[in-house]
Amino acid sequence: MAGPAAQPGEPAPTPRARRPVPAWSEWLGTAARLGLAVVWGWAGLAKIADPAEAAQAVRAYEILPESLVKPIGYGLPFLELALALLLLIGLGVRLVAGVSALLLLVFIAGIASAWARGISIDCGCFGGGGHVDESQTTYAQEILRDTGFLLPAGWLLWRPRTRLSVDGWLAS
Repeated sequence: MAGPAAQPGEPAPTPRARRPVPAWSEWLGTAARLGLAVVWGWAGLAKIADPAEAAQAVRAYEILPESLVKPIGYGLPFLELALALLLLIGLGVRLVAGVSALLLLVFIAGIASAWARGISIDCGCFGGGGHVDESQTTYAQEILRDTGFLLPAGWLLWRPRTRLSVDGWLAS
């Protein structure tokens, strides 16, 4: 639909310009980016020291075929650390936020699946993992925690422009 026509002697209307992003939004995005970087860094560092334990945590979910357990268990800490590093420096923020959100949704689905099937495990999200006594499961808290981590990822998907970032430096 066309906009209003210019009256004689008036300048022609211009396309609607994008409103500038308020500074508070960029600072909130920076906090979200750095907070998510801490989460991924903590998770990756907790697992990288003992890859066999990380693989055992993956195995405990009883979802993947055995042929994928070790590659996922051994590779996941490196993915988490890569996400942490990219978020820390602010490179590819929207893409990294999307991968983060997808990974968090996979984690939530895995935890919900284990809970629904009556498997008693520690999620292994920050190290450890594997089968535990039924009284030691904390599925609801783990799902709520990961859902909470989706909030900064969602914010960064919506508003990826942040302060103190490589993306911002490259755009200038």
